[in-house]
Amino acid sequence: MSAYRPTIGLEIHAELKTRTKMFCDCRNDPDEKEVNAHVCPICLAHPGTLPTANKEAVRHVLRVGTALGGTLADYTEFDRKSYFYPDIPKGYQISQYERPLVSGGELSGVQITRIHLEEDTARSMHADDSSLVDFNRAGVPLMELVTEPVIHDAKTAANFARDLQLLLRTLGASDANLEKGEMRVEANISVSKGEELGTKVEVKNLNSFRSVERAIAFEVERQIALLEKGEVVIQATRGWNEDKQQTFHQRSKEGSADYRYFPEPDLPKLKLSELSEFSSETLRASLPELPWERVARYEREFKLKSSDSAFIVSDLDRIVFADRVLGLAKNEREIELSVNYFVSDLAGTPGNVTPEAYVALMRLAASDALSSRGTKEVLAIMVVSGGDPEQIAKEKGLMQISSKEDLRSAIETVLKEHAAVVTQYKEGKESSLQFLVGQGMKATKGAGNPAVIKGLIEELCR
Repeated sequence: MSAYRPTIGLEIHAELKTRTKMFCDCRNDPDEKEVNAHVCPICLAHPGTLPTANKEAVRHVLRVGTALGGTLADYTEFDRKSYFYPDIPKGYQISQYERPLVSGGELSGVQITRIHLEEDTARSMHADDSSLVDFNRAGVPLMELVTEPVIHDAKTAANFARDLQLLLRTLGASDANLEKGEMRVEANISVSKGEELGTKVEVKNLNSFRSVERAIAFEVERQIALLEKGEVVIQATRGWNEDKQQTFHQRSKEGSADYRYFPEPDLPKLKLSELSEFSSETLRASLPELPWERVARYEREFKLKSSDSAFIVSDLDRIVFADRVLGLAKNEREIELSVNYFVSDLAGTPGNVTPEAYVALMRLAASDALSSRGTKEVLAIMVVSGGDPEQIAKEKGLMQISSKEDLRSAIETVLKEHAAVVTQYKEGKESSLQFLVGQGMKATKGAGNPAVIKGLIEELCR
């Protein structure tokens, strides 16, 4: 085991779902294909223009903070964060520094430092020897969440990002699609021996959960290798090369002083207690059932295993499907089968299966009208083509035979054909019984109920 202890803090940006941008009335449309279609003098930073704060964006951040148990600011303000890139039209970004909207809170056991609101940058587009800028994204409301440096492994960091994505989607605050840039993860990583923190390196713009995990793991090993050789870790910003699966140097790391923060003079200070819609009570009442609350309810009401509950709750589409199924199931056996097949055979992706048809199939399985194999075969057909499970089972000859009288003739034939095995069974060889059951299943082309076949063999062999 390595003597070095990794320490990781995350900075996660998420574009918020609002009708308009953060400080102007341009459309906030992440799916817009035409470049520079949603721009105006304000988000292009023309001289003399004045921003106006988007109330819905503020509300989104306060609801996230409420869900995470953070402290909501009473007095807050926006600041100017100065830096010069082609995708920053003003030469500064309107953000928050000393007075964020939310302080503290916790998610999945990870403490949160702050959650604040800012505007997104434009998007630079590079081709051959030229670079162009698309300002559609400039000014889109952007939530930034910063964790405490309390994470000590790559897997925990990636899982935190997944949990935050699910929370944002549950609250309707953001679609948080990493592949579309709606959620961007940055990791601050250091390694050290003992409790004192090492030199921090920031890895920026990780656009998948797999990249988060792999980039952190690589960077930890890179820093350890440097220290083992007697070299030093330089504080810097690094990127992640997905093809090479390694980080690379981008620039020396800036400190807060480099950004020359000062209060934004063109926006009023906010006294949130003066707005009843932003009261703690109103915000709390607006929250839907949160993911961890849903897990607890599934386990309490439906006796689901924690791993199954966590699997269902990790995806909004799964939740919608599972909630309907659990509401339609009539007893514990139907619930148990529904969850088992959903988690294992469907892997949470029902395809063309409706919740109603799915429960009807589980009801056939629970009543022994379908065997496990028959249930799987019908389900596979339904995923592709939909349809009524009983009709499919009958058409495919998969309905299970559970009547002794209907099975008796076939089993009597099996016993006659395997008289020697019957003798072995009567002499106490238990494995012979399983062989005979298998032959009974074969004789009925898999349609016989194995439990009934077993009982019938025992009865006929007495």
